[in-house]
Amino acid sequence: MMKNSTICKMCNKDGKTITDPESGELICSNCGVVILDNVQENRAEWRAFNVDEAKTRSRAGMPISLARHDMGLATIIGRADKDASGRGLDASVRSTMDRLRAWDFRTQAYSPADRNLRHAFSVLERVKDKLALSNPIVEKTAYIYRKAQERGLVRGRTIPSVLAASVYIACREMGTTRTLNDIAVLNNIKRKELARTTRLLILELDLRVPMVDPMKCIAKVANRTRLSEKTKRHAMDIMNHVTKSGISAGKDPMGLAGSILYLSSKNSGENITQIDIAEAAGVTEVTIRNRFKDLKNRLDVN
Repeated sequence: MMKNSTICKMCNKDGKTITDPESGELICSNCGVVILDNVQENRAEWRAFNVDEAKTRSRAGMPISLARHDMGLATIIGRADKDASGRGLDASVRSTMDRLRAWDFRTQAYSPADRNLRHAFSVLERVKDKLALSNPIVEKTAYIYRKAQERGLVRGRTIPSVLAASVYIACREMGTTRTLNDIAVLNNIKRKELARTTRLLILELDLRVPMVDPMKCIAKVANRTRLSEKTKRHAMDIMNHVTKSGISAGKDPMGLAGSILYLSSKNSGENITQIDIAEAAGVTEVTIRNRFKDLKNRLDVN
């Protein structure tokens, strides 16, 4: 049985309705009245007991995806020279089908835009596995990259750099913590080039990228350094105070998170060096030291 929300005409309450697919009835859960007794069947008329059987019996194709060069809507003319009834084609019809098949292949595989998208989305598949990206982030990345290609922003730049910038923007918009260093290292590009391309896409495409959540940075650095839960909770309390007081404005979230964790570890008695914190946060030891001194002065922490 499935539950839906609708207003019952008998009790006039916006409650849950129960759908019984076996009897085809729609029942109100409040008063028990049968709202409909002939519900349309929307399930498949076949059953599958494993994944392979479900794939062979399903008559629906793959879902539309922006992360495919043809969005999954391309047509392929088969090479079996037979009609619908299984009889062989005439010589003239066969010649026509050969020409159509050749032009269909050329238009799908040899246009510059198609080649660009094929290469970019093949790189995106590898990046997805390396960064453990979810499907919504992959779709958002493909959308941003397609917009960049339409505006001509890919011309004169490498495909991996534009794609990596799209991945970083998509992660920021979806609230996933991925730093520029993480994406640059896994894509084998320079951080400076990635940052420059990211700023270009944000400016030219007029994107509104939200700020990085500092709490996620705290959790990420704490997990990498294997600090205790007590230290992590204390660091989150300090981060809340820092954010509300405006001290975090204009500062790198990962560097600030590393400094706060170092401060919290000092207060809780855990022994960890500034070098370990800096490596986990992806910043230099000087950044941790300067942020730590600034926090001690402005928060009045001994």
